[in-house]
This record gives sequence, structure tokens and C-alpha cells, in this order.
Amino acid sequence: MQITVFAGIDIGSYEVGMKIFELSSRRGMRQLDHVRYNLELGKDTYVTGKISNEHLEELCEVLLDFRRIMQEYQVDAYRACATSAIRETKNVLLILDKIRVRTGIDVEVLSNSEQRFLGYKSIASVEEDFRGMIQNSTAIVDVGGGSIQISLFDKDVLVTTQNLRIGALRIRERLADVESRTMHFASVLNEMIGSELRSFKKLYLKDQKIQNIILTGDYVSQFFRQHAKEGRAAVMSRKEFMELYQKAVSITSTQIAAHFGLPMEHATLILPSLVLYRRFIEDTGAESIWLPGHNLSDGLAYDYGERKKILRSTHNFENDIVEAAKNISKRYQSSKGHIAGTEYLALTIFDKMKSIHGMGKRERLLLQISVILHDCGKYINMNRTAECSYSIIMATEIIGLSHREREIIANAVRFNTREFASFEEISYGSSLERSDYLLIAKISAILRVANAMDRSHDQKFKHVKVTLKEKELVVLVDTVADITLEKGLFSDKAEFFETVFSIRPVIRQKKQL
Repeated sequence: MQITVFAGIDIGSYEVGMKIFELSSRRGMRQLDHVRYNLELGKDTYVTGKISNEHLEELCEVLLDFRRIMQEYQVDAYRACATSAIRETKNVLLILDKIRVRTGIDVEVLSNSEQRFLGYKSIASVEEDFRGMIQNSTAIVDVGGGSIQISLFDKDVLVTTQNLRIGALRIRERLADVESRTMHFASVLNEMIGSELRSFKKLYLKDQKIQNIILTGDYVSQFFRQHAKEGRAAVMSRKEFMELYQKAVSITSTQIAAHFGLPMEHATLILPSLVLYRRFIEDTGAESIWLPGHNLSDGLAYDYGERKKILRSTHNFENDIVEAAKNISKRYQSSKGHIAGTEYLALTIFDKMKSIHGMGKRERLLLQISVILHDCGKYINMNRTAECSYSIIMATEIIGLSHREREIIANAVRFNTREFASFEEISYGSSLERSDYLLIAKISAILRVANAMDRSHDQKFKHVKVTLKEKELVVLVDTVADITLEKGLFSDKAEFFETVFSIRPVIRQKKQL
């Protein structure tokens, strides 16, 4: 039985942690070690916008220790990721370079959507419990140092996910002066948090009943696990949570640290986290609360095992990304029929051209998301659909996609109807590389052709056969409908497609008897 030893390193807002796992197809994931070091990088970032030299030196020393531990365990692979504390700094590139030079460790800065997706995968690593819970209406509430992510599931499908910049460490720093001037700090916290959560409830919950809540975030996980009796499952009722909440708000952070054996730095984050959780539980009326106790490091290991085909999940994570995009499309009232028809045509063309375009499974997903979102700008301005769609996509996080991937999608959509720009124009002010530019061109070329075939939005091309014949991509359509409009507008889109792939797409209508 082949075993892979993997290390997941999480550089967070208030601590740096590393978990080492054994991964095998037979036994799944088994944790070997968990090393943690308290380091409040977020305290620098959220107040000054940059990390101090002292904290950066301390971080490098910690990572050197982690590297020695990895060598002792003979780790086969690792992934080191940083979240908002480094992501929001003004000098992020200099920080990453210094870490690499000093420690030999390459640190990847995750976008918020990537971070939360991996955190969500960490929960999914407890597969049986996770699948059972999300069959019913369930919310995952992930409280980090800088923000809170709320993801809603129903019948095993992701309904929506939203990020609010009211994380525990950010709240603590913003209200540091207030805490010393009031005896009712929990009430002040509740007032601050309430306005943000009210807006979320109005937009996304409405009359929806949430049955279960999955709470993640190390601050409170430790608190609850210290409280839980030995052997007791990390599941509690609403009543049990409220009893614990009342117990916590009646004592000081110093007393919390002493009573529950927590570091003082963690204890000061307990109250903001608890108030966030309590407010959400009250607003939703949820009765069952689950604390899996996993973090980003578990998600990194699970993701690595999946990608290397060591672990197999019964949950379709790619479908969650697609569903998130569909919910955005629905929010901006895109034509469901047109989107479905264009998606079918675009993916059919993609699959038939694998030997030509050189793109893989991930690029196919980016094309699919581009199709789903290409019309959302009509909600804002029907005369500037492409530009408005671009702005919506760039302003909207899509769980599971990196900022770079979202930028590729946004540009592919923008040039669906506009003349394709040069690399210099597209990459100005962004981090896009030449390979990304080529990918944008390929996705946009397929999107243009597929969209042109449903220009009337009547889904005339329901039965399509696509074949490659020398220098032609023949799209044979079986329909009795009049496709004069589609044929007439097709040539312009076909020209760009031919420029990109050196293949000319042509429409042919199957003769009717």
C-alpha cells in the first residue's frame, strides 16, 4: 500500500500552523502531527496595512522550524498558504520573496474564494457526516481573523456563499478602545455585527429556514472542545450553545484563558467569534450545530489527495463552483434557456476540439463559467452588456476560483462582443501573463461562436453534431427552424475563431425529409 506524507502549512491572521498527514487510497487521511505558533500578523495588517520587520523575522524562524520537522517526517510534498493577513499587505511580493530566500519555502497567497473553498474541503474530509448534514438546509459559517464566510447548502447543492469583512481579529482591533470603557462589550459587539448580518439575511435568507449550522474557526473550536466531555461528538443543540455563550460573556478574556487552558491571544478572540455565531444562529433559527474542528491545513491535504487521485470524494466540488455561477446569473436575471443552450453548444465544441485547443479540465470549467455569466451585464445596461458583465464578474467572488481565473473569465466575456485587444491592453494593471492572454482568446473564441448560434435566444440548435474535417469545424444542426439570422451573424464570429485555432467553423443544416 503506497503512502504519501503531506504537510499543510497555514499562515493565518493570528497563528502559523502545520499539520502532517499520511494519505493513502486505503486508509484515507491520517493526521500524524499538528504544530502551532501564536503570531498575530493580522494585528499589523488590519491596523497599519503592512507587516512589521520583527513579525516577518519571527515568521521566517517559525517556517525554518517547520522545514526541519518536515525533513524529520520525510515529507513527500507540502503546500504553504497565506490568507488575509498577508494578502492585504501593501508589500506582499517583497514578503513572499524574503520568505522564499530565507526559508526555501514557497508561500502561496490564497484569494478569499480559494481559502474558503479549501476550508470547505476540510469539512468535507469528514465525508459521511458532511454529506448527511448538507442534504438538508445547512449553513457553513467560517469565522477567520479578517472576515466571515457564510455558505448555504440545500439538497447537497451550494445555494450561495458570501464574504463579510467582520472577522474576529479585525473586530477586536477596531473596538480595542471601546472594550476598556464599557461593562457591556458583548452588546457593543452585537450592535456592530448586527447591521452586517441583517443585510445578508435580507438579501440571501429571506424566509429560508436553516436547519443545521456548521461552525468553523480555530478560536471557538478550541473553546468548545475544551468544554465538551471526553468522547462526546462535536455536535450540540441550540440550547447548549446558548448556555455556553452566556457562560463565556459573563467572564473576562483572562478568566477564559485560565479556565479553558487557552493562550491569552486566543482568548481575546473568543468573544467576537461567539457573538458572530450567536447572532447568526438566532437569525436563522437553526437547532443543530456541528463543530468539525478542522482548518485550512486539513483542506490542503484533502485537496492534494484528490488532485493526485489518492483520495476519492463522493461530493462534486466542481459542481459547487458551477452552481455558485448559476446563482449569480439568476441574481442578474439572465435568460435561463439561452444560457443552457449556449453552454451545451460551447462545451460540445470544446470536447470535439481537444486535439486542437490543448486545454484541459480546468479550462473547460472556466469556459463553462464564462458562458453562464456572459449575459449578466444586461441587468445594468443592455447597450454595454460586455463591459457591465466584466465589472460584475470582477466584483463578485466565486468560491473555488482564484482572482486570476476570475480575471480570465471576465476578459473572455468582455471580448465576446468587442474587438479583441492586444496583450498589453488586457494585461495593463493586472497580473495576467501571456499564457493567460492566449487562454482568454481561446475561451472567448468558443464563447463567440456558441453565443452566435443562439443569437435569437430561441434555442434552435438543440440537436447538434460537431465534427472536425481537415480545416473545418462542421456544426451539423438538426432543426426545422429558420436559422437565417444565426447563419448571417456567424461569419464575423467564425473569423476570430479561425484566427485563434486555424480551423473554420461552419453551420450546416441537416436536410429534412
